[in-house]
Order: sequence, then C-alpha cells, then structure tokens
Amino acid sequence: MKTKKIIAGAVTLFAAATLAACSNGADKDIISMKGGTITVSEFYKEVKSNSAAQQVLLQMVIKDVFEAKYGSKVTDKEVDEAYNKMAKQYGDNFAQALSSAGLTKETYKAQIRTNKLVEYAVAEAAKKELTDEAYKAAYENYTPEVTAQIIKMTDETKAKEVLASAQAEGADFAKLAKENSTDDTAKDGGKVTFDSTSTTIPAEVQTAIFALDEGQVGAALVPVVDMSTYTSNYYIVKLNTKTKKSDNWKDYKKVLKEAILTAKQNDSTFITNVISKALQDANVKVKDEAFQNILSQYITTGSSSSTDQGTTETATTEKSDK
Repeated sequence: MKTKKIIAGAVTLFAAATLAACSNGADKDIISMKGGTITVSEFYKEVKSNSAAQQVLLQMVIKDVFEAKYGSKVTDKEVDEAYNKMAKQYGDNFAQALSSAGLTKETYKAQIRTNKLVEYAVAEAAKKELTDEAYKAAYENYTPEVTAQIIKMTDETKAKEVLASAQAEGADFAKLAKENSTDDTAKDGGKVTFDSTSTTIPAEVQTAIFALDEGQVGAALVPVVDMSTYTSNYYIVKLNTKTKKSDNWKDYKKVLKEAILTAKQNDSTFITNVISKALQDANVKVKDEAFQNILSQYITTGSSSSTDQGTTETATTEKSDK
C-alpha cells in the first residue's frame, strides 16, 4: 500500500538539527526572538520524548546498522527504479505526497534504500530456512495446479441470483462470468489457472476451489474482504480440472523453494528476528535514558543505569505480530 511506502517524516528536522549540533560540538541557537533564543539543546530536550522523534531515531539506527553490514548489496539503480515506480503510481500528485509526508526526493530515496537493505537481509536469512524438513512441510500444504473459473461480484443479493443460475443444469458459466464478473478474467469467461502458491487468487477462493470435484460449481458464495478498502467481494467458483499430486516432494522443489522464501519474507516475526539479530551484532547501545525503549520491539535492554553506561543485556526477540 502507498501509505507503507511514504511515511511521515516531519520530525527529520529534529534529527538534522541534533546531528548538526553534535558534529559542530556547539549548542547553537536555532531560533532568536526579542528577549531570548531557542538553542539546539533546548529543542532536543523538548522533543526527544515525542513518539515521532523516537521513531525517527529508530529509523536512523536501522539505517546505519544495515548500511554498514549490507551497503554494497543495494545499487543506486535499484533505488532509482523503485523511486520512479512510485512516482509513476502517484503521477502529478507525487510531489504533494512527498511534501505531506515531510519528505524530499533525497530523503525518500534514502528511505527506499534502507527498506531494500532490510529486504536483502531478510532474503538471505530466509535462504537458511531451506532445509529438507521445511520442504517437506511446504509439500504437505501444497496443492498442484488447477484450472477453474470465477465470477467476482460486489452485490451479495445479485451474486446469490447468479450463483443459482451457475448451479442450474446446463448453465454456461463462461457467459455468466462475462455478463456479471468485475474481475479482470471476465472477458475470458472467468478462467484462472493456479496452484496453492498463487498470490493472485485470494486464499479463501483457493480453498473453496480445491475442495471441489472436477466440473463442480461451489455450493455457496465465497466472501472476501478487500483489506485496502474494507469492502466485501463475493465469488462464485467452479473447478474444471485438477492435477494429480506426486508422492515425491522433490518433484516440486523449485516451486516449494519460492513458497518457503516468500512466506518468510512476508512473516513479520521472521523480519523482526532478522532486524533484532542485526542490532545485536552491531552492539547497539542506547546512551540517553529518554530513548532506552526505542529498540524494545527488537531487543530487550537493561535498566536505565546499565543503559547509560553503554551496556546492553542479551537481546531477546519480541514474539509479536505487528
């Protein structure tokens, strides 16, 4: 989703000002007025407990840690391609979207780069999960390719009427799909071909189709909630042919490999574990008590006194689905 790609960065000024002060070794005035000034240290003291500021600092830590460890693995070309793709999606509204998020072209590209560095690390960690046990487990949950037809509708009442027509003897499912389906496959009579690793067919629809016999139309509508709009779609499904599953998991090793890697790369707990390990390996230490909890979703730090002394307890990954 777009909101995941362009996130608020309004407090980056805080980070920039604080870094500037640190690099110059001086507590400079950033605002002057009649009767006084506001210095960098005063500003820092005021905003450092702000949740947005804490989030910026966390992003900075992750950026520096992953840049140091994987910086050579992501090219400027990859970053530019991702940036241009997003710019194309937003079109004329892209500059406004960046501005609203407190980002510039440069800071957004930096954000993309950090995301790609984390993605690389997660992909590498996922490869270590390709054991025979993992392959066998994936095989047990794997259903080979089927050919089917679907009709996607937004009106439940109308969908029930079409379902009844589809279940009638001699029904022309393809014709019903062309006349009623809102799916891109409507023009082809609702025809789809997929296996259980497909990401284009909703999981609920896959499950309903896999449970059918060849030539059978589903007995009920399959409701699917679009999580981007929180609206419901109603599917009418028909199974045409199914492929017999081999008894040897190695016959599907290539597709199972992709399924295992994709599952890990979309597993929030697995991603958290990868980031947690990177932070531990980098020996990240929180020096300011105000920020001692910014890493809590990835590691558990010691008490305030031990944190101030630069020590960090053995990190433990938080097992939460964020």
